[in-house]
Amino acid sequence: MPELSHLRLERPRDGVAVLTLDNPDQRNAMSGEMTRSWVAAVDELAADRSVRAVVVTGEGSAFCSGGDTSWIASEPEASVDDLRERMMPFYRAWLSIRRLEVPTIAAVNGPAIGAGLCLALACDLRYAAVGARLAAPFVRLGVHAGMAGTYLLPRVVGEAHARDLLLTGRTVDADEALRLGLVSRVIEAATFQEEVLATAEGIARTAPVASRLTKLALAGGGHADLESCLQWEALAQPVTMATEDLQEGIRAAREKRPPVFTGR
Repeated sequence: MPELSHLRLERPRDGVAVLTLDNPDQRNAMSGEMTRSWVAAVDELAADRSVRAVVVTGEGSAFCSGGDTSWIASEPEASVDDLRERMMPFYRAWLSIRRLEVPTIAAVNGPAIGAGLCLALACDLRYAAVGARLAAPFVRLGVHAGMAGTYLLPRVVGEAHARDLLLTGRTVDADEALRLGLVSRVIEAATFQEEVLATAEGIARTAPVASRLTKLALAGGGHADLESCLQWEALAQPVTMATEDLQEGIRAAREKRPPVFTGR
């Protein structure tokens, strides 16, 4: 894999990979170098069957301040077509995290703003440190939301809260984000990294086939209706029942020990 710029990929625990946005001087803005590194890192993780959970976080005091859009202001004569041709690959690059089959966790250690919030929304789970702030301030900057903000936000917090956040562009703190359902947990900053890694490690210890199928079942907001759900589960559950991991899970429960799943 080529050397990464403005991004770190680490594997601190068995089955757990951590992607750290590493451009702290720019509050982890999504630079061109970081974007290219992100695509390469996601490609590597997608091909690595030993990875069972992925954590995304930011270096320093911020999670991510959003896209590095300084080039937009410097090119006032750019046409709509030119801008679109630049934005679409940017969106697709960062949203590639959604194609990973394993659970992903956004560890929001500090401000997650604009496209940075959209990146967190693209993950399966979001945990925030005390003091973190989250916002989609697009309209306050005179621009429409991007990077699937108008798709992802309503699916996470519901239509009413999404309208509030997108039409006002206001900032919410970690506690309000928890009340809105924007994050699942708020954790003290001093223990934030350790608790998130412990959670990721716990996910990595679950049965891989069951975990991947569960993530797939919940994709896009879940099933269209009850019958679709039943049809899916009547297939997916037998698939897991035919695995060696099910037998290991039953043995471990009887022997009152943690199971050791292999993904077979």
